[in-house]
Amino acid sequence: MSAPPEQNQLSPKQRMAIERVAMPEQEAAARSRNFEEVNLGLAEAAAVREAQRCLQCKNRQCVQGCPVQVDIPEFIAKVAEGDFTAAAQILKRTNALPAICGRVCPQETQCEAVCVRGKKGAPVAVGYLERFVADWAIAHETDSQPDRPEPTGFKVAIVGSGPGGLTAAGELAKMGHQATIFEALHATGGVLRYGIPEFRLPKRIVDYEVGQLEKLGVRIECNVVVGKTITLDEIRRDFDAVFIANGAGLPVFLDVAGENLNGVYSANEFLTRVNLMGAYLDEPGRTPVLRGRRVVVIGGGNTAMDAVRTARRLGAERAMIYYRRTEAEMPARIEEIKHAKEEGVEFHLLEAPWGITGDGHGWVGGVRMRRMELGEPDESGRRRPVPIAGSEHDVECDVVVVAVGVRANPLLTATAPQLKLNKWGYIETDEDCRTSLPDVFAGGDIVRGGATVILAMGDGKRAAAAIDEYLRKGKGR
Repeated sequence: MSAPPEQNQLSPKQRMAIERVAMPEQEAAARSRNFEEVNLGLAEAAAVREAQRCLQCKNRQCVQGCPVQVDIPEFIAKVAEGDFTAAAQILKRTNALPAICGRVCPQETQCEAVCVRGKKGAPVAVGYLERFVADWAIAHETDSQPDRPEPTGFKVAIVGSGPGGLTAAGELAKMGHQATIFEALHATGGVLRYGIPEFRLPKRIVDYEVGQLEKLGVRIECNVVVGKTITLDEIRRDFDAVFIANGAGLPVFLDVAGENLNGVYSANEFLTRVNLMGAYLDEPGRTPVLRGRRVVVIGGGNTAMDAVRTARRLGAERAMIYYRRTEAEMPARIEEIKHAKEEGVEFHLLEAPWGITGDGHGWVGGVRMRRMELGEPDESGRRRPVPIAGSEHDVECDVVVVAVGVRANPLLTATAPQLKLNKWGYIETDEDCRTSLPDVFAGGDIVRGGATVILAMGDGKRAAAAIDEYLRKGKGR
């Protein structure tokens, strides 16, 4: 598709007059009972029109707001021209996982947050356009991959096939290094596959993006648990450098009475059972997941939204979020909160669990809640929730999902005592992802704690550049 010439010569005033496009969505009542993708993607004409809103600023603040430094104005300009092939090539040049980022990246707090167009009206829908271009390339089987360079002879091991590991592997392959990913599970993607529901990120998209990296020469070995089936030192003997991106998958619980009752899940386990073990399929796998009629999810982040919306799709008559602050303090994306409300999720704010009660047979019967009020700000800058005396009350439910964060999994680090950790057990690195070992780099949640997909990708990109420099300038110098 090509845009008419006059459309490419719009003045800034004309561009400012174009209203931001709305994302087509599944109707809420229907989607709350299926696992098909909620956002349906833009049509070509809508994408071109949205791209024409971009002012093509000389001071590219949107690029600075992107953790992986996507050439945003350049790819959007090609969309505005209707040259989707060129747009895909530009996008792929700087982003190893564009179809994923276009779906799950929080653009509203990053590139779109600093969009100059957004100072007077809505910012350019960078995320929508990124998804459009990536999906168009998939549908038209456009080969937007860069040519494979001459091999350098260096071998780099990557621990974990989540967003950080996949990004690092792609960048290293484009530099000519042999990248080998070691994945603990039987399928690739890490949190992209087991943590994010099918209705937000279809598995076929993860499979496609991983397949593109394999075309670049990236090797992947699944069912390899570093720290169990192989040690970090053993890997270091066979590879010239290592990038650790194994995430922070150790769940945090509430430390309240009743957490050992049947029917209490961590969000990690709940979403993994649904995603990796096929509970979302029409013919689910044999590994069970409880399909509660009344499900309580504790937390206010994206993981909590994923869990409660999943519970709704599994048949919950009441799917309830309990969060100890107000909606204004919720860390979840605005779009995820909006979608949850539309799908019938109940929001109970300024309430926190005091304990989990049983039904007399070892199963969950309810949660005892306490109402809260906001006091002085804590170390996060948000006002601290304070219990209101005498406000305890019981909420009946048969499943409880705890989504209040994660900790570093010590499986790898416990077998590598020479790696320097901080007081929370996360790996310490410098700004270029270098650890206390000269040939070992780390990034993503194992360094940051629970964070976003795009921040892990940014770490992967930065680590790949640092590893390349380390290898080319002489290891150990």
